[in-house]
Amino acid sequence: MSVKIRLARRGRRKMAIYDVVVADARAPRDGRFIEKIGSYNPNTNPASININNERALKWLLNGAQPTDTVKAMLSYRGVMLKKHLQIGVLKGAITQEQADAKFEAWLNEKETKIAGKTEGISAAKAEARKKALDAETAKNQARLDAIKAREDEQKALLAAAEAANNPAPAEEAATEEAPAAEAEEAPEAGEDEAKA
Repeated sequence: MSVKIRLARRGRRKMAIYDVVVADARAPRDGRFIEKIGSYNPNTNPASININNERALKWLLNGAQPTDTVKAMLSYRGVMLKKHLQIGVLKGAITQEQADAKFEAWLNEKETKIAGKTEGISAAKAEARKKALDAETAKNQARLDAIKAREDEQKALLAAAEAANNPAPAEEAATEEAPAAEAEEAPEAGEDEAKA
């Protein structure tokens, strides 16, 4: 019986989530399996990979063959490196302490890379959100400026219309003042003639 470590699909349409299972190679993809050792969610960024490393290593050392996708995920999680180091320990090439030290150094470097990627993604999202907010603010300000310009235009038109409708009272007031001034000047002139 050939044993495979592979993915079994679950989740809703267009939002697939996968279980990492150990199954007989002859079993259907979503069918019977021997053991579930983890899950994989490609919908998050970065993708979420949760695998029981000890169980996966046990199955690999017992001869289970991972599919290409699962092999890439196991490499990402360090299980394939741990298998390689464990085989070196079994052959006597290195000691268990050296293998553990190499694996810990690799694991720390990998976690640093993952944290850097996560921070980069969150920073990019924050920057995109800030740009969108600035663009929206600029658009709203332009809209407010256009509304204010329209209101100023309407006020100017109303003032012009009032000036066009009300020039007669201003002219009448000017004409009323002019005859009164002439009338005042006329008696003074008459008084000068009378004195002469």
